[in-house]
Parts: sequence; structure tokens; C-alpha cells
Amino acid sequence: MGDNLRKLRLDFGISQEKLCAELQRRGCDIGRSTYEKYESGELNIRISVLIKLKEIYNCSYDNFFEGLE
Repeated sequence: MGDNLRKLRLDFGISQEKLCAELQRRGCDIGRSTYEKYESGELNIRISVLIKLKEIYNCSYDNFFEGLE
């Protein structure tokens, strides 16, 4: 899932720092180092963060799980 998170962020043209600032503005208390762990696969992402990312990217949940079995 981390690769999909990274791809969506890069396609959106936003840095991890700016994405985390937007997530915080929307009520998700998340720092860049935590988000970096989501992208690297070191940490499982919380559903509350996925919900906010879906809103930010205006995408489907399928985009987060693309290519995963």
C-alpha cells in the first residue's frame, strides 16, 4: 500500500510536509515521520487517515489498494 500512497501523493504534486499539514488541518494529528512510515510500509495506515486522503485526492478507495492481493 505504501507505493500506492507515494504514487498518489506524487501525482497530486504535494510534499509529505504539505500533505501532513493538510491532514492536520482536517483533524488528523499526523507528522511527516509517521506518514513516511506509511509510504515505506513500516507502519499500517489508520482508516481515519485513509478517509481524509480520499477526500484530499478525490479518488476511490481502490486507488489505495491497487495491485494488492
